[in-house]
Amino acid sequence: MTPTGAPGIKAAVEWLASVAPDPDACRWEWERNPHAIALLPAGLRWDVLILPGPLGLAALGVLTRLVDRPGPVLADFGDARIGFFVPPGTAAGWLGTGVRGAGPGSWITVPYPGRASAAARWLVAPDGLGTLTDAALLELAMHEAAGGPARTAPRGGGAS
Repeated sequence: MTPTGAPGIKAAVEWLASVAPDPDACRWEWERNPHAIALLPAGLRWDVLILPGPLGLAALGVLTRLVDRPGPVLADFGDARIGFFVPPGTAAGWLGTGVRGAGPGSWITVPYPGRASAAARWLVAPDGLGTLTDAALLELAMHEAAGGPARTAPRGGGAS
């Protein structure tokens, strides 16, 4: 069963809805309105690290070269912010300029797996198995993405 097929999506819906205050209402809303979003709490099954769009997209490109399938990744429309689902507890210990963490006490807007809403779209939909992005690999991907192509800068400033 593939994550993109109906069984994978059903498992992904169950996985996401399991953290909702009312999982049945969450599933019902998604089934009733294909463009609905759910407001789900972070910090239970996942935290979310939110990167600026250009860095997040570049890091996702690096990450997909390192692993077969990263954990779920959300983008807002316009790709201004990219959110990587990481293990719970990651956001509390994360330090990084321009990177925000959503952990316990935070809520995120989540569209139905495989669908887009006016607020967000999946770049990598959940697989329903609970796969998350390894925070250490994400950090490596971010460093590589931020470095971009090797740059040479003049040293010293004087002519030889």
